[in-house]
Amino acid sequence: MNVLIVESRAELGKIWKSHLERLGAQVWLVTSQDEAVSLLRTTIFDVLVLDLVLKNGSAMAIADFASYRQPGAKAIFVTNTSFFSDGSIFQHCSNACAFVQSETPPDDLAAMVEHYARHEPT
Repeated sequence: MNVLIVESRAELGKIWKSHLERLGAQVWLVTSQDEAVSLLRTTIFDVLVLDLVLKNGSAMAIADFASYRQPGAKAIFVTNTSFFSDGSIFQHCSNACAFVQSETPPDDLAAMVEHYARHEPT
């Protein structure tokens, strides 16, 4: 499974990356929208893990671009804010499959990524 993590806090992204690599995933970690879009042009991903509030760019724009370029890729949004806490993220992003807090245990996040990477579209 190929996973793209877009997280402004590289230290947190590295923790998630190592947990996913233990599951056998190929993982790319970037910190900005530009880097993510560049990778989405050249690499096929099963799941994107997106920090909802990026320092450099927009997670929503990345998800939108991914839904166009790679309609099979699922997006897991991670946040430490209350944005979209009402669940409306699923109305705004057609590829959104989960919305979790940044403090979610890395093993739980990795299990969610693995689940959605293997989930067949309906």
